[in-house]
Amino acid sequence: MRFSTITCTLLTLSSITSHAQNRPRDLGIVIGVMPLGAHNAITDVTGVKVGHFTLIEGDHIRTGATAILPYDGPVFQQKVPAGIFLGNGFGKLAGYTQVEELGNLETPIVLTNTLSVPTAMDALIDYTLAQEGNEEVRSVNAVVGETNDGGLNDIRGRHLTREHVLAAIAAAKDGPVPEGNVGAGTGTVCFGFKGGIGTASRKLPATLGGYTVGVLVQTNFGGVLTINGVPVGRELKQYAFRRQLEENGDGSCMIVVATDAPLDARNLKRLAKRAMLGLGRTGGIASNGSGDYVIAFSTAEGLRVPYNMESPVLNQSILHNDAISPLFLAVIEATEEAVINSLFAAETMTGNGRTVEELPVDEVLELMKKYGRD
Repeated sequence: MRFSTITCTLLTLSSITSHAQNRPRDLGIVIGVMPLGAHNAITDVTGVKVGHFTLIEGDHIRTGATAILPYDGPVFQQKVPAGIFLGNGFGKLAGYTQVEELGNLETPIVLTNTLSVPTAMDALIDYTLAQEGNEEVRSVNAVVGETNDGGLNDIRGRHLTREHVLAAIAAAKDGPVPEGNVGAGTGTVCFGFKGGIGTASRKLPATLGGYTVGVLVQTNFGGVLTINGVPVGRELKQYAFRRQLEENGDGSCMIVVATDAPLDARNLKRLAKRAMLGLGRTGGIASNGSGDYVIAFSTAEGLRVPYNMESPVLNQSILHNDAISPLFLAVIEATEEAVINSLFAAETMTGNGRTVEELPVDEVLELMKKYGRD
């Protein structure tokens, strides 16, 4: 346990360094047209915090957990509106049906590996029941997403514990978010290269409402990598089905969208749908064996739903349908950039008898020049 905690700390510090040096935008790859938030991260949405726990041990364990907190407070007591869009359902998204039915989120969101979903649920339930005011709570809808890191990680060993997941929640903070080989992205693979955690944000100008949209992704999927319109996967001869199905395009991508725009569950689901367009712009194909889910929530205080009903009527002001299109563009751009950020931040990893190479950034930059996109 002590070794795991030290590993988590060291990798987090390392990731912050690479995050600052290797983001594509810092290297001249500018995706989209909308302005960014201060950190170009999901935490640019006021109140949102992100924490990682990275578990690397021996030659076979490469996994972790990532926690996203909508705000700093008891989410169960003041639930936030949320919507989920299912891009492709080959996945194990715990808590999906209650969010779909009631349109709100009552716990932080945890991302991890496929076989650790029950463990993460246990941790979220423990976390929620222990919060002040929840002494009589008898039902908790823990929301946990996953991708399968069984290539680099001994996933069958189920090495992640409740304490590890709780450590990710406890580590959650605002500001810059470590990317790449951290947390739930530790053992993931994307487009045949090392994948991981990525994040990005967009801030609408005041004339369009001034709202912020932030995205965090856990990338573990296939397709034909495209960066800012450049066919990188084709040029590098690394893409799904290249060798007559020897390399398949299966995998998964979890996408978490946060915004401070006053959106109800219906329009949050519409926002979540558009995130899949951003995934498509990177070359993702949502293959048969891919679990692609988008969870979108709003932090707007006026839309929170109290656990204890003070009145049978909720008085809420929500954004008009006709004002939502700029948010659609924002989430598409932020999702696309978050995926690419995850690839640029990730580093070559060996685990479980396999080595997955990092994206060859220098070659990618040369391709940007070749196609006039530098």
